[in-house]
Amino acid sequence: MKFPTRESDIIDLADLMYAGYTAYTADFPSVNRTILNSKRNFYRASLKAQTNAMALAQQATETKNESLDALKEVMLNCLKKSEVDVADNPEKLTEIGWGPKTIPQPGDPPGEPKNLIVTKERRTSLQLRWDRPQHEGFIRNYIIERRQLAGGGSLGNWTVIGTALDTQTNLAGQMRGICLEYRVRAANNAGTGPFSNTVSVVL
Repeated sequence: MKFPTRESDIIDLADLMYAGYTAYTADFPSVNRTILNSKRNFYRASLKAQTNAMALAQQATETKNESLDALKEVMLNCLKKSEVDVADNPEKLTEIGWGPKTIPQPGDPPGEPKNLIVTKERRTSLQLRWDRPQHEGFIRNYIIERRQLAGGGSLGNWTVIGTALDTQTNLAGQMRGICLEYRVRAANNAGTGPFSNTVSVVL
């Protein structure tokens, strides 16, 4: 047998050993079962002390968290009133370790979507898929644009035909027998990024 590694298994074995030494004293004359029993009792006392200490620690932690929440509530209330007190000169908030409200700064527009492709074609619908920009930043949504072959073989103007939150979209109600071109760009609160590559399809 191997000596156990789990705490509960070690204690179970200690109990079995002590019971066996007590029942069969003559078979194991070299063992001092008094010391074994003493260490068992000391362990159980230590375990009980640990359990009690953990319960007290949990209670202390809950009390600390409640007191922190109460402190935060008072602090926030004080700061709101202080911001009103010095509204004409908000720099005075630095006197209490605070400061004027930060004016939100616009971020950068997202980068260029990559590898736009047509993944499915049907009679009057298709599916587009693309990759996220390499340096994407925050993306609110994607804008899908389309243009079609006009009379005389020239291409018409680009028009927005939909938006997507993910990197693919299904487009229904597309015209048949006409060369259609599609492109995608990403957008966020700072603006729109550059267009993806263009794909062409004739349904």
